[in-house]
Order: sequence, then structure tokens, then C-alpha cells
Amino acid sequence: MVQATARHLLVDTEEQCLELKQQIENGADFADLAKAHSSCPSGAQGGELGSFGPGMMVPEFDRVVFSAPLNEVQGPVKTAFGYHLLEVTSRG
Repeated sequence: MVQATARHLLVDTEEQCLELKQQIENGADFADLAKAHSSCPSGAQGGELGSFGPGMMVPEFDRVVFSAPLNEVQGPVKTAFGYHLLEVTSRG
């Protein structure tokens, strides 16, 4: 089964998500922003989610994780939890 590793940050609004994505694109560190802004407990680890397979995350998240290019920030991705920025760090 395919496994992926990814990191993400979760915020309440699309606007905040877009602002953080812009900061990352301008050179801000993803992990530092996740620690400062993410409402997910994974934020304390810089947004690291570890390794997981298809179906272990919500469908909206899975679609991006198992199709997006590696090491490129994706989002905003809207789920029932809020708005995510995510970066797939490996897949195989």
C-alpha cells in the first residue's frame, strides 16, 4: 500500500490560510508558522503528521496528499476542521 508523509497547518479562515501561504512563498519557514498558527495538535511538531496511507485522513486531504507534487505547499484545502495548507514530504 502506498504511504505518504506530510505536514500541515490548520486555521479557521481561508483568508488566514492564504496569508500564511504567501508568507511561506516569500521564504517563511512552514514549521515555524505551523507552531505559531496551527490549531491542530500537530502544530507543536511543526505540522508533521508522520506516515499514513489512503483513507486514514479525510477525503479532501487524501485527494491532495496522494496526487500533489512533493515538497510544494498546497492549499487552502477546506475540510470540516477548517482550512489547511499541506506539503507532501514523501510518497511511495
